Amino acid sequence: MKEIIRIQGRDLSPADIHYIKEQIAGHPEWHRTRLSQEICAAWNWKDEVGRLKDMASRTMLLKLERRGLLKLPPRRKPGGNQSRGKFFQPVLHDSSLLDTTLRNLQPIELICADRGAEARLWRTLMVQYHYLGFKTRVGQSISYIAETNDGRPVACLLFGAAAWKTYPRDTFIGWSRKQRERNISRVINNMRFLIPPWVNVPHLASHVLAMALRRLADDWRTKYGFEPVLVETFIEQDRFKGTCYKAANWQCVGSTTGRTRQDRHHNLKVPIKDIYLYPLCRDFRKTLCKEEP
Repeated sequence: MKEIIRIQGRDLSPADIHYIKEQIAGHPEWHRTRLSQEICAAWNWKDEVGRLKDMASRTMLLKLERRGLLKLPPRRKPGGNQSRGKFFQPVLHDSSLLDTTLRNLQPIELICADRGAEARLWRTLMVQYHYLGFKTRVGQSISYIAETNDGRPVACLLFGAAAWKTYPRDTFIGWSRKQRERNISRVINNMRFLIPPWVNVPHLASHVLAMALRRLADDWRTKYGFEPVLVETFIEQDRFKGTCYKAANWQCVGSTTGRTRQDRHHNLKVPIKDIYLYPLCRDFRKTLCKEEP
């Protein structure tokens, strides 16, 4: 390798690749997690609250191996994504018809569902009722579950990492490639939104979306040490009309092309999706288009 390559937001030189190879060769007893952590520590690769970016480092190492630039130590146990959920037991819940008005359900409470009983119930609902299902989450994320005044779950949401690049969004923001690579973490994606099939409550979806957006920046800062300034979501044109997002004042900025980043020969077809955005602050462009200090 003679040129700089960029992986996981880092510019890697030939010297960086050589350093990783030296660590692998010089410490055959290290497992992949130890290798990843040592690289983070050596490069001072940390997030906004000072934690080692171990997941980003592990992803970087896997991508380097896939490119044939190095050989990682053999796995000592199945990967986390393969083993997570292996012993998951669905949570029993009331799925009787709920056909009423939004007013009758108030006050609706939005609960963070990242751990404990709420997380198990959230996962049960996503696995059983969301058309995409759910296996596991990777990287930074926050999940919510909305409950009625009598404790019944009526909605679930998941927010996580934004798409690396998409032309309509990037044009709307107006940032350069370097600005995007530097500030993409300030954009987050509404990856899942579920209203269970037994719930028939007009205006509930837009109401829950608005509740989540009012607290999202604060919750993200508490968990990860910085605030997002823009939220995106992708809606399949053939399946949904985006009505609740429009009602919650999201803006449609364009559509995807129906291709994936693996579609090198223009043969793969995926559903075309409308791209909706919601700014969490007025000066979001100032933050996203910030240059290197």
